[in-house]
Amino acid sequence: MDQLYDVLIVGAGVVGSAIAREMARYKLKIGVLEKNLDVCYETSGRNSAVVHGGFAYDTGTLKAKLCVEGNRMMGELAEELDFPFLRCGKVLVGNTKEDMETLKRTMVQGEKNGASGLELVDKEQLHQLVPAVVGEFAMFSRNSGIMDPFHFTVALAENAHENGVDYYFDNEVTGISRDQDGNYRIETVQDVYRTRWVVNAAGLGCKKISDMLGITGYRVIGSKGDYIILDKRLGELLPMPVYPVPSNTYMGIHVTNTIDGNVTVGPNADMVEDFTYYGVPQKNMDYLAESASKLWPHIRKADQIRNYSGILPKWVDENGVIQDFKIEIKDETAPNAINLVGIESPGLTAAVPIARYAIGLMKEREHLEENENFNPRRKGIVRFEGLPKEEQAKLIRENPDYGEVICRCEKVTKAEVLQAIHNPLGVSTMVGIKYRTRSMMGRCQGGYCQMRIEQMIEEELGKKETDIVYARQGSWVLNGKVREE
Repeated sequence: MDQLYDVLIVGAGVVGSAIAREMARYKLKIGVLEKNLDVCYETSGRNSAVVHGGFAYDTGTLKAKLCVEGNRMMGELAEELDFPFLRCGKVLVGNTKEDMETLKRTMVQGEKNGASGLELVDKEQLHQLVPAVVGEFAMFSRNSGIMDPFHFTVALAENAHENGVDYYFDNEVTGISRDQDGNYRIETVQDVYRTRWVVNAAGLGCKKISDMLGITGYRVIGSKGDYIILDKRLGELLPMPVYPVPSNTYMGIHVTNTIDGNVTVGPNADMVEDFTYYGVPQKNMDYLAESASKLWPHIRKADQIRNYSGILPKWVDENGVIQDFKIEIKDETAPNAINLVGIESPGLTAAVPIARYAIGLMKEREHLEENENFNPRRKGIVRFEGLPKEEQAKLIRENPDYGEVICRCEKVTKAEVLQAIHNPLGVSTMVGIKYRTRSMMGRCQGGYCQMRIEQMIEEELGKKETDIVYARQGSWVLNGKVREE
């Protein structure tokens, strides 16, 4: 590719897309290189979807500072970018004298971090907050919340794209070098790109990109967490996330309400070297259910509709101790390269503050001119099922496609699926439609709607049935016809 970018960002997860969006506030030519076929395919979309309060991280760390900032601005971001967010609160439930001492220390740490809305509640108050919980007391974090991580990441990416950022999917980076002019030459499986600045926001691939930049020596391990998704019928029994008393390094197996009414159980935390395997063994599901039932005894196999897992990239020292976020520029080793390593939890909550911190480092080295045409607002796909009856009727009169339901479980209409198929980023995978509409996420997990959506992608985009993939290259939905007509 001949054109020279001002900035190329490696990684289109929530942090990479937040950086792209925040950089679009300036007069810069920006591109994003992503190895997957869409945003949010790895850590950003495989987590608890909790907006953390900022009390769980060591005082003085970037994790603490940026989490508190992210929590405070999440309501404004949700309004600007049109993604669902609920400040429902969260409880950390205890039973013993040791638990109470831990919660008191957590309260003090949270207050030092700047977290607000923290209070200790007794058994009666706890059961007013969460009637179905088992516990003697709790720390209540009033300002914690839940969100949809898919919609958040998609919203950041779409807003960045609407403000001029180019997204290149299926572009795994294979090499980085510098030319005689000092610009970076980034090779991918598809092309070669040139840029003045490069940003390593590769998440699970952060060490690989850091090494390519010449910034070596980081040790990054994977912490794999498995989850169970429970049917929506249990949603009314859980008004907010319920956590056990945390340890120093692990928040424990918790039960979380989702923005769409389901309940998730998990995660455990297994150290892994394979950053691509997301399988969930049955024994892990049994362990999750047994452990979480001590907090919330409503977890039955009949209500388990799906499982999933996610992997956190944890930067550790030579003794295996987990380190803080690393956001740096090494001027002597890799000038004009912003290197982000170990961006794990609370990266979802802190994504935009992380982006602004990274840009702050860039501003120390280069004057950035503001883009007066930057538009911070983005309108997402209207969720028909959640609208009042009169608004639904109005939409159907204006567009009859709102009157045809494609996904029965989640009540997703044809109009919504069509909007998702014609999304601004040009994503055409089945999972891309799923993330944008919640189709295929209900009780039947696509048993009714999946092939109808596949046919719609064919018809709308002029694709052959054998060209449509589920999520990644090679995951074809159809290999061919069973028989010819």
